[in-house]
Amino acid sequence: MNEPHALMLFAAGLGTRMGALTQQRPKPLIPVAGRALIDHALDQVEGDPRIVVNLHYLGQMIRYHLAGWPDIAFSDETETILETGGGLRAALPRLGPGPVFTLNSDAVWTGPPATRTLRDHWRPAKMDGLLLLVPRARATGYQGPGDFAMDAEGRLSRGADFVYTGAQILQTEGLADVPQPVFSLNLLWDRMIAAGRLYGAVHPGGWCDVGRPSSIPLAEALLAGDHD
Repeated sequence: MNEPHALMLFAAGLGTRMGALTQQRPKPLIPVAGRALIDHALDQVEGDPRIVVNLHYLGQMIRYHLAGWPDIAFSDETETILETGGGLRAALPRLGPGPVFTLNSDAVWTGPPATRTLRDHWRPAKMDGLLLLVPRARATGYQGPGDFAMDAEGRLSRGADFVYTGAQILQTEGLADVPQPVFSLNLLWDRMIAAGRLYGAVHPGGWCDVGRPSSIPLAEALLAGDHD
């Protein structure tokens, strides 16, 4: 199975950078332009993949919010938050075999759905991972130094030219080789970079990292501009 038919939606973060906004609700339920962040994330899912959402902080609120999505399953990390790598590995029995989409729940987007762009660029014969990126100059709300550099063929290395949007396709076999239960997917990315099998695709629309309260008006302005 070389095409992704399942999606992992990461929703287990503590959201500590959001301060008072996450005292009474988990970060994925913070409203942006009248809708929860997790709903904006689900807008990026095209087609009908199996969806698994991981839960930790105030997870029951997320379960209730998504009650109208009968095909969503949940991976409970209430006792121990497993980070992205450990969380994805724990969800594999629900996701099934083959490559999977993964998607963060703390951004808003304009333009074509993230999963469409990823699927259009996915070449499993040469890729173990395909990350959706935006140029550093177009990363609204982002305050970091950048994440990756990309060569003319789309192959990635560590650098500062591009920012990871939080959407990707990933082969999951390498998860079994990691001994620790809690780990980041950065570990797999570094292995793929060393093997020349981590690639990038550029999102053609707008993207805003909603990691801090100050990013919310930026995200709402981005969305409003898309509707003008």
